[in-house]
Amino acid sequence: MARFTDKSIIVTGAGSGIGRAAATLFAAEGGRVIVADVTDGAEETAKAIRAGGGVAEAIRIDAGSEADVEKAVALACDRYGGLDVMFANAGISGGMANIFDTSVDLITEVLRVNLIGPFLAVKHAAPRIAERGKGAIILTASVAGIRSGAGSPAYSASKAGVINLAKVSAQQLSGSNVRVNAICPGLTETGMTRPTFDYARRREDGSARASEPAPSRRAAGGTGEGGAVPRLR
Repeated sequence: MARFTDKSIIVTGAGSGIGRAAATLFAAEGGRVIVADVTDGAEETAKAIRAGGGVAEAIRIDAGSEADVEKAVALACDRYGGLDVMFANAGISGGMANIFDTSVDLITEVLRVNLIGPFLAVKHAAPRIAERGKGAIILTASVAGIRSGAGSPAYSASKAGVINLAKVSAQQLSGSNVRVNAICPGLTETGMTRPTFDYARRREDGSARASEPAPSRRAAGGTGEGGAVPRLR
């Protein structure tokens, strides 16, 4: 039997990158997946899963909107009879502005999506998962939430918050059989991080400007981190 046979799973940010890779693997392991994203990539991912024989339904949501998160959870419960796993993966980079060039509007938007989004996922998914007797919530943080120099002030602050949100959520849900973990991917080539990789390629061929920030030297492919998520079931 596959590891996620008949499990009901929501993946946010599943229109590309790590989210798409995780949703595809969950489905390949027998899971029934709600593919959530703010872009049309959600439907593209869901179609690819169904074409491969998996079960998936797309929903277009803003992961930082409480009404939208509630809608995604309700869809999973309606279509699949409940909820077993929530992977709160959606996020935005906010660019690479330094602290003096970061506007209040920019950091507010990054925190809304990257931190309030996972908070809403925990808040609305945990009660439904608890009804099933056990399950898991996974939040995408980042190495940028652990060390300096791995992201902008706004992005790094948001991901540090996700790490501590996971710790507090796990403590407050103790005894419920709902586990909460945060994963901290390194630099992974996805649509969100493409400018960093484009810079690295320009640097290799000598066309990069000296004023451009240098990216991390270690990186993963677009599916490199997504495969680790199902192991946290």
